Amino acid sequence: MSLLGLSLAYLRDRLLGTCLNLLLLALGVGMIVLLLLFGAKLEERLTRDSAGIDLVIGAKGSPLQLILSSIYHLDIPTGNIPIAELDRWRRHELVEAVLPLALGDSLGGFRIVGTETVYAEHYDALPTKGALWQAPFEAVLGSDVAAKTGLDVGDRFFGNHGLAPGGPAHSDNAYQVVGLLAPTAGVLDRLVLTGVESVWASHGIEPTSAERQQTVTALLLRHRSPIAAVQLPPLVNQTAGLQAASPALEMARLVSMIGIGTDAVSGFSLLLMATAGLSVFIGLASALQQRRYDLAVMRVMGASPRMLLAQLLLEGLLLALGGALLGLLLGHATASLLAASFPGLETLGLSGRSFVFEEIYVIGLALLVGLIAALIPAIQAYRTDIALILASGR
Repeated sequence: MSLLGLSLAYLRDRLLGTCLNLLLLALGVGMIVLLLLFGAKLEERLTRDSAGIDLVIGAKGSPLQLILSSIYHLDIPTGNIPIAELDRWRRHELVEAVLPLALGDSLGGFRIVGTETVYAEHYDALPTKGALWQAPFEAVLGSDVAAKTGLDVGDRFFGNHGLAPGGPAHSDNAYQVVGLLAPTAGVLDRLVLTGVESVWASHGIEPTSAERQQTVTALLLRHRSPIAAVQLPPLVNQTAGLQAASPALEMARLVSMIGIGTDAVSGFSLLLMATAGLSVFIGLASALQQRRYDLAVMRVMGASPRMLLAQLLLEGLLLALGGALLGLLLGHATASLLAASFPGLETLGLSGRSFVFEEIYVIGLALLVGLIAALIPAIQAYRTDIALILASGR
């Protein structure tokens, strides 16, 4: 019988212990894999949605809230700012481009965003049907919005006041769908885009109204030069009612806060893997005492000490490999289940069908745990005293 067949036979002989070791390793590996998948998708989404946006200007309040509400559309805005600020910062020598955002209404829980067509072009979002809006109360739907609402080009809908589903409808003005955007795997998939004038008109503010009545929620800025990152925020913050928030800084803070929880889960996962390694060690050491006579017979039949060493190490590696593969399957299956159960995670892009390169390191770590756990029993098998064991008969 080959070393592989012999190792598998011994593992089957200790089926309960083998299953327990596989389960412990699989749980540890599965949790780490799930964290890797979540972290990769979160970083990918945060980076993609904030690409090309260097600074956000909005009403005084929490900078993180301003970033979450204006770039990722995941929070309530901090307030509104005068439309005059749009022209002011567009004329500034340190600013290359400015995009206005006017928030406040929604469609079935999806935000209606008043902006300019450049906003869609910024994310390389092209209509798969129809075209971008050109006139007031023309709207373009993101791919998720179109899929969930069933609206198509030519259909009409009323916006709901507020950003929560089920708010009172603005029944005086109906939007007409003029375009459907291709999926971007980004924030635009969950938005309804229209002109700023449409948002004003739905709240009784006409383009000819006094400028003090015309407001926007936030301005998205792109710097003209690196020095703008230093000079612009103080200029904005010293203006009454305004604040500047850097997407890079605020997202670093958010990831740091999320990291505290993920580090704790990662630590628990590593503890599970260490426990599994200890269990493998105890199982192999205990089995070695029961198999000493078998090992002595193997030596008599021509097996070298190195073969006995290799056989015990192979058992540990087989356990680790089985646990690692089972853990990978468990982690990806859990990711798919969570994405199907929680729409927010599906929107994030979490899926059991995606893989990250770091999973290879997790497999390597699991194999190392199995190898280390089997090392001492393997060395004991290598040093087996044939004469003494055969003389004792056991």
